[in-house]
Amino acid sequence: MADKPVYEEAPIDGQPPKLASIPASDTTVWADASPLLQAACAGLRDGELIHGENFNLFAAMSALEIMDPKMDSGIVCTYYSIDEAIENGAAPIPISLDSTIDAAWHKGHSLAQTVFSCIYLLRLDRTAPHALLHSYCRIIRATCKAVVSVVSDARTHEEEDLFTMTYGLPLNGDGDDKCLSILNAVEETISRQLRACKATSSKRRLPEDLEPLQSNPNLEEGLCKALLCRLRFRKHFFHVLSCMKRPQGRGLESARKHIASCLTELESILKSADFLRSCFDESCEGDIDDKTTASGFEPIGFDAMLNSRLSAPTPPRAIKILSWKKAVEYFVKLLHDLDVICSYSLDPHLESLLRFVVQFQKSQPDLVARSHLQILNHVNIVEQLLLVQDGKLYGRDPFFAVINKAAALPEATKNHDIQKNESFLQLGMLVMNLLKILCTNAAWQRRKLGKFLQDWRVIYVQLELAFRNEYGEVSSSSNDENSCMKIFQHILLWVEEQTYWIAFRFLILGFELELYSTGEYCMVYWYLYAVLIKLTEKTHLMMAVSHDTAKRKGKKKKDSPKDLARESRIPSAVLFLQCYICLAEGLTMMLAALRNEIPVFHSPSPFNTEHEKFVQHFELLQRACIPDHVSYPSYKESTTHARFSTLAMYNYFKDAQRIAKEVKSSFSNDPERLAELRKLEQVAEHNSVAQNVICRLGALDPSLKVSFEFSHHPFFATVVVKRS
Repeated sequence: MADKPVYEEAPIDGQPPKLASIPASDTTVWADASPLLQAACAGLRDGELIHGENFNLFAAMSALEIMDPKMDSGIVCTYYSIDEAIENGAAPIPISLDSTIDAAWHKGHSLAQTVFSCIYLLRLDRTAPHALLHSYCRIIRATCKAVVSVVSDARTHEEEDLFTMTYGLPLNGDGDDKCLSILNAVEETISRQLRACKATSSKRRLPEDLEPLQSNPNLEEGLCKALLCRLRFRKHFFHVLSCMKRPQGRGLESARKHIASCLTELESILKSADFLRSCFDESCEGDIDDKTTASGFEPIGFDAMLNSRLSAPTPPRAIKILSWKKAVEYFVKLLHDLDVICSYSLDPHLESLLRFVVQFQKSQPDLVARSHLQILNHVNIVEQLLLVQDGKLYGRDPFFAVINKAAALPEATKNHDIQKNESFLQLGMLVMNLLKILCTNAAWQRRKLGKFLQDWRVIYVQLELAFRNEYGEVSSSSNDENSCMKIFQHILLWVEEQTYWIAFRFLILGFELELYSTGEYCMVYWYLYAVLIKLTEKTHLMMAVSHDTAKRKGKKKKDSPKDLARESRIPSAVLFLQCYICLAEGLTMMLAALRNEIPVFHSPSPFNTEHEKFVQHFELLQRACIPDHVSYPSYKESTTHARFSTLAMYNYFKDAQRIAKEVKSSFSNDPERLAELRKLEQVAEHNSVAQNVICRLGALDPSLKVSFEFSHHPFFATVVVKRS
């Protein structure tokens, strides 16, 4: 580098001169600048930067950090091409099949840096003479293609955008449709070898037509078992993926059988680890649980940096391949999640389906499992998929018929011509999109649900306008038996109920994602209380309408006193929601009283005011007017006057505890809701005691410390009172 830079002639307008470019040619001699850079680094203090005249913030944000494995695709690596790796013996043939690197790919890493860091897959033709290795590589490639297809069809790759990018890798190959027949032939050959090893008359001797897997006859039986369980696992896993894609859920039972076989083979794979480690005389360095192979030694034929230049759209990421044991644990969980999906009864009731999806999400399934769940819900005209196919639920129930059932309309109206109305078509699309959103991860789901609320509010307004244009005000025609009017009335009520259910889901996901701080719990529970009030009201009306429809269908001439008494009872589903309401209101008032009477709970943020936090958390709900007439001033008005003295007058937690106990018997056949009621009862019991302690000692004892934890319920806090 010259002592003084070469500048172009300075312009007359006084702008800073530009550095002249130094063109490079074939005769240019490149010099190692490392000593110069090291000397410059040694002379720099923290915070200092050497840069040119044209360096700005945009350039800084776009710069690549040299030698950073996450950013520098030109970083020095072991091999610069596949051919170089092969010539240097990085992928000898034959080789053992002891790697579970696809689990790291399932976790969201690049296909180029995980599965296709295997040199054998990149040059599959080299493995053709070795039937065992060739069949294994083919089933791996076919499985990758099936997984990419499922994730692409379900469109869940929006979350992990690298998952479906193949970077021009050889994912599609001729003859992969025959991978199972090739694998079966190899499996049969190894099974014969295993039977020969076990035969007492020919112990340690193989028939002439069978070639041993290795040179030591004492290891042959154990190696055959280890290989067989791996081959069979891959075979059954491929069958699982294939069966789950069959239309109308026809392959679910078969998929469950293959899932059971997969789990059995995984147990055998775990048991084979001791044998594989005993095959090597030298001991492995480090903890065996952190190794990526069962034997504990580095896998042969893999180089994660080999494809770094193939991932041009994004810089190569520094990845950590899952250990062998964690990869097996990952597949066990994935298979259990897929088994839950396959065990679903394909219930046409939308409420049951929504509850199933929400419950399934509590297990935190990964991308592949959620993609299969979404395939159960997704529309794709090109392929017949599982949940929603050709605009029909499970490929058999039109969505208008599903909405018709959910809105408690008579069976006869499910084929009504009104379903061709533009607003009803849009409503069907909203339901399909809701199912799709509920299948995404929690963070993505919450973002989408918040924006999605406005669509539901708009469709309600459109339906209401269409109804009024056709039939006038609702009240003037409420007794009319016209079927079109009845459809509008029922569906309008159902849309309102669903809108508040989505708002409720949006709010509670904030607890799962830990988006609320302790100082914000008061406003969150207050808003949750407001939403629950409206949800309970609409649910009660919906159940009353449903009961009326069932009553008309029965055509009873005269109601008995027993029937009248039954009608006057509050439905158990409504009582369930009332339990939520009592807990939300109780927590709101307790938090408000603590904030108003104990200074430590009222510490304003140095960054955002309380009003700004209210807007940040509930802006999407406010835009959709959910609920109506709910605002920050109404929140302040409701909570400003809360005191310990007023809190002691009424214990909302006791009401919640009483309702939970009373309604339990109504859900004796519903284990999920029964478990939820037990959790609610625990929260109510603990908080009732805590409230009594706070009301008695809160203002008098400055050493009293109040904290909140979610040990009993995911979104209703348990109050913990201690002395400091």
